[in-house]
Amino acid sequence: MKDYIEERAVELANYIIENNATVRGAAKVFSLSKSSVHKDVTERLLRINPTLAARAKQVLDKNKAERHIRGGMATKHKYEELAREGEARRAR
Repeated sequence: MKDYIEERAVELANYIIENNATVRGAAKVFSLSKSSVHKDVTERLLRINPTLAARAKQVLDKNKAERHIRGGMATKHKYEELAREGEARRAR
């Protein structure tokens, strides 16, 4: 494996752990695809630094378990905003 990929995998894992980041969030910060981030952190990092890989996996698993809640909250906020806009239009 190329050295820069190993370094990138370690940097990604550290970023994810320190910022409690999602794969999507890390991909955006590092200008990579989500699949590259996922492969770096779950497969490549396991060969490089298993301890760091386990810590990153804990964060990713937690985020994965919570994603349906975040999606529900986003939908709730969307419709609350639409309701406020509708009330504002009716009040005119």
